[in-house]
Amino acid sequence: MIITIFGNARCVPASEEYETAYELGKELAKHHFTVCNGGYGGIMEASAQGAKAVTGKTIGVVIKSFFSKPNVYLDEIVEKNSLIERMMELIERGDAYIILRGGTGTLLEFAAVWELAHKQIMKEKPIVLLGDFWKPVVQLFENEKSFFNGGTITQYVTEVSSVEACVKLLQEKL
Repeated sequence: MIITIFGNARCVPASEEYETAYELGKELAKHHFTVCNGGYGGIMEASAQGAKAVTGKTIGVVIKSFFSKPNVYLDEIVEKNSLIERMMELIERGDAYIILRGGTGTLLEFAAVWELAHKQIMKEKPIVLLGDFWKPVVQLFENEKSFFNGGTITQYVTEVSSVEACVKLLQEKL
């Protein structure tokens, strides 16, 4: 099973979010999940590095003309022509999605998987928010039943506070 991870490209080694992503990649690989991400630095590098620390499999989806080089922890590199093609490839490859802290790119990816699930354009797959960063977004939409055919955002998105809870949830759902 492939787990696509979205998150901040600009976090640095030794930061809390880098260490969380490293542990996430490591724990996913220990449980025989393949780590897939955008292939560059920050959370992408950290999660791939964590997976490789326990000989896990990693996939990076990159943009052919991007200014950065893919990180060195990738087993497979998939090149796409544009940001949108890259995002759609990351979504299509994932059997589940984990969204960590991030900026506008991560927000776009989070919104895309959420919308595809909500509109039933893709089959139901776990969407997991790791940590508290996205809590205000979830709270904003939590009571908006009119957006979700009488349901709520939590039909589509699960919030967890730890790497262990995240991996346990994925084991149960997949």
